[in-house]
Amino acid sequence: MDNTQKKIETEKDSHFKALENMYLAAPINEFYRPHIRISDAEASIEIEVTEKLFHSAEAVHGSVYFKMLDDAAFFAANSLEKEYFVLTISFTTYLTRPISSGIIRSEGRVVNRNKSQFIVEAIAYNSEDKEIGRGNGIFVCGKLPLKDARGFNS
Repeated sequence: MDNTQKKIETEKDSHFKALENMYLAAPINEFYRPHIRISDAEASIEIEVTEKLFHSAEAVHGSVYFKMLDDAAFFAANSLEKEYFVLTISFTTYLTRPISSGIIRSEGRVVNRNKSQFIVEAIAYNSEDKEIGRGNGIFVCGKLPLKDARGFNS
């Protein structure tokens, strides 16, 4: 790897770390306490399943599935956008299996990108790596510069 390639990789790693810091700084994540890893066109997020995430039938509420899938997809898209905060335009969620213990891990991956949008898929897994949900969505660049987002430059 030559010096130019090393510089590009260092800039990417800095961008991914800034996005991870931004995610962890979001007030809502004080509740979920997630772990996140971002790479080029991909993101992985994990949370521990606790009773506070349950509906009355003693399993994780569908809103948690949506958050995990949308967040992984969002950060996969924003890994490719260096200047602006991306926005979810649409996101379809499929809940394929209930979960009531262990962890939820969601993996997002950009499958298509053009001048105006990112198409991203995400899959959620339980502790045994069985699929529990999936989703896909369309993301576009918003107007908020990433540098102005909470936690981005932390």
